[in-house]
Amino acid sequence: MSKAADLNKDPDEVASMFDGVAKRYDFLNDLLSLGQTKAWRKAATAIIDPRPGIKVLDIAAGTGSSSRPLADNGADVICLDFSEGMLATGRKRNPDLTFIQGDALKMPFPDENFDVTTISFGLRNTHDTAAALVEAHRVTKPGGKIVIVEFSHPTNRLFRLIYMRYLMRALPIIAKKVTPNPKAYIYLAESIQAWPDQRKLAEIMALAGWQKVAWQDLTFGIVAVHIGQR
Repeated sequence: MSKAADLNKDPDEVASMFDGVAKRYDFLNDLLSLGQTKAWRKAATAIIDPRPGIKVLDIAAGTGSSSRPLADNGADVICLDFSEGMLATGRKRNPDLTFIQGDALKMPFPDENFDVTTISFGLRNTHDTAAALVEAHRVTKPGGKIVIVEFSHPTNRLFRLIYMRYLMRALPIIAKKVTPNPKAYIYLAESIQAWPDQRKLAEIMALAGWQKVAWQDLTFGIVAVHIGQR
């Protein structure tokens, strides 16, 4: 497990991995994050500030777990994902939400169409991070914003060491015991290790055209919420 993940992984391979874990994806995320996903989602929802009249694009929405609280607060939400397996599960669990299959690098929406674009734990899985951010910028209205929730790098050196050891050693072992298709979670551990830290991601966002980029660390920096304005 010493080799870091290739963050330019073939999109079809990534989609296939997540097709295979779609039905248990949300349960396994809660288990492997030690129950923190709900808290992270709640914090992101508060930053997005969903309400009636707000049009939100949830990129890499998967089964719709990140979209559900946005819609429940009155926002008009479109759920986009590359994995048909994730979308099929999402449509069954959230039949009132609109799910669309599409590539984050070439989305089927007109320019300046959404008040908010958001992506939770999916930017890492795009074939080209910078291109995905440029595309999100294209479909966001002037004055709108992007909210990115993604695994990041703990700010405390000792905690970061402990966390990375958990990711690279314990997480794959746990995944192999609780799912017949642990490949996605082994990739998850490797891709988190290879992912840029908070400041570097902010720089990539700025180069993609986003302004006033800032971030908020959650759970000691295990996750960071990055915000940018169009």
